[in-house]
Amino acid sequence: MGCSKDMYISLLDRLVYVTHAEPYDREAYVSVIEEICKTYNLAKGDTEFYLTPMMEQKGIGENFCDFDNGKGTKVILRIRIVSQSKAVIITTIYGEEGEPERSEAELAELDTMVRIITGFATRRRLIRMMQEFGFTDLDGYLNFRAFSRYIDVENSENRLGGKIAFHIDLHNFTMVNQEVGRANGDIVLKKYYTMIKDAIGDKGIIIRLGGDKFIGIFDRSVKRKVYDIFSGTAVPYGDSDDGKIVISAAAGIYMLPNPFLLKSPGDIMDKIMIAGDTAKRQASESIVVYDDRMKSEKAHVKKVQSEFRNALENEEFAVFYQPKVDIESRTIVGSEALCRWIKDGIIIPPIEFIPILEMNTDICKLDFYMLEHVCQTIRQRLDEGKSVVRVSVNFSRKHLVDIDLLDKIISVIDKYEVPHEYIEIELTETTTDVLFRDLRRVVCGLQEQGIWTAVDDFGVGYSSLNLIREIPWNVLKVDKGFVPKPDEDENSVANIMFRHVIALAHDMGMKCVIEGVESIDQLDILKKSNCYIAQGYFFDRPLPLEEYEERLDRKVYPEITE
Repeated sequence: MGCSKDMYISLLDRLVYVTHAEPYDREAYVSVIEEICKTYNLAKGDTEFYLTPMMEQKGIGENFCDFDNGKGTKVILRIRIVSQSKAVIITTIYGEEGEPERSEAELAELDTMVRIITGFATRRRLIRMMQEFGFTDLDGYLNFRAFSRYIDVENSENRLGGKIAFHIDLHNFTMVNQEVGRANGDIVLKKYYTMIKDAIGDKGIIIRLGGDKFIGIFDRSVKRKVYDIFSGTAVPYGDSDDGKIVISAAAGIYMLPNPFLLKSPGDIMDKIMIAGDTAKRQASESIVVYDDRMKSEKAHVKKVQSEFRNALENEEFAVFYQPKVDIESRTIVGSEALCRWIKDGIIIPPIEFIPILEMNTDICKLDFYMLEHVCQTIRQRLDEGKSVVRVSVNFSRKHLVDIDLLDKIISVIDKYEVPHEYIEIELTETTTDVLFRDLRRVVCGLQEQGIWTAVDDFGVGYSSLNLIREIPWNVLKVDKGFVPKPDEDENSVANIMFRHVIALAHDMGMKCVIEGVESIDQLDILKKSNCYIAQGYFFDRPLPLEEYEERLDRKVYPEITE
């Protein structure tokens, strides 16, 4: 065993050369390793790599083996090195069982060679690790650097034209984590990402921006396949068929023109982000394709958000009241507080700003602003000895995650010493992105304090029956779209459902209010169905405070015929 001094120096020179040569020649390196093993009669050599000593203890690392004749059972030499970055590298060489012991001189030669090999393995693995960290996040997803590199390469080869760029934000993924647990949620997220990655193939890329948000590019030839995944697909998270959950995404799409020359990543990013934001706001459309009008819409969004705080401080928001009328006595039995933004003498309709404020918690500030002003008016009328009716105030679903919501509402009402029965809190029926128990907690807490609660827009969403079965509302506000048309047959499905919903609500002790009533024909339908409270333009549009108070003081609406 062993070799001459000249042979040792020759092998050492060659080993140093192949481990430092640029570019790295894998075949030359393996050839030298094999010659060393044969010269020194070695049966096997392997290298272990661990990113940290803790990972070494847990056995989480990588193993590399460049030579193995299948007979290596006896450890001849083991060297463990800890780098400055605390990575652990262990190289072990093996001989055959029963072979003579090695001389000290031979072990010294092997020690020198093994240290060169270990140092080389350390450098290469650390370089690879830095590359991986450079283009992937800690969870193994490709990151924005990978996206930038991809579009830079594709752009230099004129291959971006005609492709499709996208930004997706998964629907209600917080609820997925709550439903199946965070560990399974991570599995679902990775598998959904992999589904899209596989559908895209080698003609595109998908990377994670963070959380459940992804961007990427794909070829038009796979458009239908990718769109189908965006629209909704069952993703498994367990071993059985039962362990599946449907995942869909709000997708912003930008169709890259052909030809297309990229000047900066913003040429793509700005457009897919704008389209993605639009997709998130539009419940009916989960895939939105960018067009230039969206740029002005984005500017409008920024303008509203930037002006909101000053508008709130300057009390530019006014409370308008729409009466709720008993259709038999024609008296006002309640009203709904509706917000109008009056800027420079011009009334800005709610559709121009409410959806924008819903994008963040600004809507919560506006809701409490409305509640405060409603309480001020009620208190003033009570002090003046004037008649008062219950006023409903809309509260966004975004409030429901606030554990202190009940205390905050009660604090405002009690600040003005308003009897609790004069306040009603309206929550929308289409509450799909909050846990049911949060909604129930809020409603029950309000009722314990004598504050009325109403479910708004009943009949618009899909969870209506569960909503009224599980939560003890005071008032059911039925959307006008649920009311039968005047010319429909008495025994039509619409008429039967409407009558039974009204009867069900009455049997459960709830009052019914029908929204959007605009004609005598609609009043007749309400009477036939034993529903006697209406809100709509037939009686009044939303009124500014002064006109509303005149209506309250008048008490009774005159008979109106059409």
